[in-house]
Amino acid sequence: MSQTAAYQTASLPAGDPTPEEWRIPLLDAMLAHVPFDGWSKGALHAAASDLGLPAEMADLAFPDGAVEVLEMHLKKADADLADTLAAMNLPAMKIRERITVAIRTRLEMHADHRESVRRGLATLSLPQHAGLAMRSLWATADTMWRAAGDTSTDHNWYTKRMTLSAVYSSVLLFWLNDDSEDFSDSWAFLDRRIENVMQIEKAKFRLRQTQDRLPSVSRFLGRLRYPGL
Repeated sequence: MSQTAAYQTASLPAGDPTPEEWRIPLLDAMLAHVPFDGWSKGALHAAASDLGLPAEMADLAFPDGAVEVLEMHLKKADADLADTLAAMNLPAMKIRERITVAIRTRLEMHADHRESVRRGLATLSLPQHAGLAMRSLWATADTMWRAAGDTSTDHNWYTKRMTLSAVYSSVLLFWLNDDSEDFSDSWAFLDRRIENVMQIEKAKFRLRQTQDRLPSVSRFLGRLRYPGL
């Protein structure tokens, strides 16, 4: 028995499983077909066949079709990432190191399914899936920041996730086309992107300090109008 077959057999639900209980096994089996058939109903039905299921069972498990499998795959990836990062000693690291580790870990988790990731991006780039694409990217950035210990509740909560979404997206696209050994070029690119963000944040901080030292125009005008101020 192949390793894939053994894994699928080990992960099969026991007893008389419901369509809901077949969702994870179907997703796992479908990953072998996505590189060839994309995130499509054909790949989903092929996964059902691998598990000895009729296509109708796959349709019951995922009534919204293959894109529902993709959405579950992305959510599962975030959950797996959160669990993996929780087992690391992130609090001992600097913030930039925590984010670097989070992005690198996410990509390394999918190194064996890089073509499936590429096919997923192709599906998410379609106009009808724009909402899912944005929600999924935001959820991944949020997972990384939460794992990094972020507790912000003001506008920084949004800006941090927007910035990380941009960084992660650029590194992901670079990684998909990286043929260097152990993705060394991707990790170097990741370091540069993080450094760019840090330089921007430092520049913003210096600008705020400069603005704080500048005389207030509104206060100056107020004094002209109301000399007693």
